[in-house]
Amino acid sequence: MEKLENLKKKIIYRSQYRGTKEMDMLLHKFVKYYIDELDSKDLYDLHELLKTEDEILFNFYQFGKKDESLQENRISSLFRNFKI
Repeated sequence: MEKLENLKKKIIYRSQYRGTKEMDMLLHKFVKYYIDELDSKDLYDLHELLKTEDEILFNFYQFGKKDESLQENRISSLFRNFKI
């Protein structure tokens, strides 16, 4: 349980400090909305998603442009369909 709480803290921090203000805002809102609903697998998938470069994530979110660095899973689907 403590391990998952630490992972959640890392995810929240990483979602706020991306490098571009737009992705900071988008990812932080996404994380805040879903983080308490996610199981351990989803949390690990989200942690991996946050390792992806901002430009790739933005193009995926905005235009549906897929990249080999993005895994197709529940988290990427939730992110792609997330509306602010």
